[in-house]
Amino acid sequence: MSVTPLRTIEDPAATQAPARPRVLVLFDPLLLLAALGLVACSLITLKGATRTLKHGSPLYYVERQAVYAAMGLALAFVLARIDYSRLREYRFGLYGLIVVSNVLVFGTPAVLGAHRWFPLPFFEVQPSEFGKLLLILALGAFAVERARRLHERRTTARIMLLALIPAMIVIPQPDLGTGLVYVCIGFTVLFVAGTSWKQLMALVALFAVAVLMVLVVAPATGHHVLKPYQMQRLTGFLNPSHDPRNQTYNITQSLTAIGSGGKTGRGVQGASQTALGYLPEDQTDFIFAVVGETYGFAGAALVLSLYALLIWRALRIITMSKNLYGTLIAGGILAMLMFQVFVNVGMTIGIMPITGVPLPLMSYGGSSVLVTFMCIGLLQSIHIQARLTAAGKGRTLI
Repeated sequence: MSVTPLRTIEDPAATQAPARPRVLVLFDPLLLLAALGLVACSLITLKGATRTLKHGSPLYYVERQAVYAAMGLALAFVLARIDYSRLREYRFGLYGLIVVSNVLVFGTPAVLGAHRWFPLPFFEVQPSEFGKLLLILALGAFAVERARRLHERRTTARIMLLALIPAMIVIPQPDLGTGLVYVCIGFTVLFVAGTSWKQLMALVALFAVAVLMVLVVAPATGHHVLKPYQMQRLTGFLNPSHDPRNQTYNITQSLTAIGSGGKTGRGVQGASQTALGYLPEDQTDFIFAVVGETYGFAGAALVLSLYALLIWRALRIITMSKNLYGTLIAGGILAMLMFQVFVNVGMTIGIMPITGVPLPLMSYGGSSVLVTFMCIGLLQSIHIQARLTAAGKGRTLI
């Protein structure tokens, strides 16, 4: 008679895998707080700056900006719930979309002398803005595919060329600022991926030579690569003009507006550069000057503090990403945001040339707001996926 060995009775609950955390619990609240705070500052600033721009509709710009922010928040929520790693499979399609859309926009009607927007029934889509995010996703995927050959000069040249092609398409629209953002994204992807310092310094040297050729050598030989107003913008910040016909007149008005704001600002009412219409493009390019004039040093410090919070959280997400692709995406988004903030704020205080780069989540514009929120959504996706991976391995991210 055989005897069946005794089995230890185990608790079924103890053998089950740990419960998977809910996605919404794993998002970064401070990152979302920074984004929503900037949107709130934008709406408050636009309400005072644009109340007389649209006759009979003082809240025209505020209402539309709020709609763009709501749409962007919805897109960010959708992107946060997906695994960003799947986007690597679509790198060729994403890159092709950048090139094709920015070529097709030349066939649209010119708006203020520029071919930048696809007109839609409710708002105009600017493909070069969406190209910033698509370029980050595509270049990050290309770099991951050649991760073992990043030390080769051929890899560096290819990735930088992939960034320069859409930049050269966008600049003639004309949109010099976005073209520079594309170049910055390409350089950052190489830097974060671990490209050698020798190759990075060689790229910096080539860029400096190209700038010298365009701004000095070519005009001296009678060949003008840039239009006269673009030359004024790039070089005139060193000596702003008081002539309204000069492109650098904007810098003079911006400095006057910010300087008059003092510690707490001049408020919405009363005579000011914004209220009297002396500050051009106060709802887009020079919205930071409006903040400085209306709310003074306190208001400007609040806005910059929110950007500092946004940058800090992006830096943290870079360090906790579960794979190289997430690190490259987060690094590209961080570079894009920092470049735009530095250039936009710099040109309002006279230390950078005017390039038409929007201030993220502050400047009025549907495409810019949507793209920035999509970037926030991808950062949240990287954060969530990192915490899910850590939870699956029984670790805790602090």
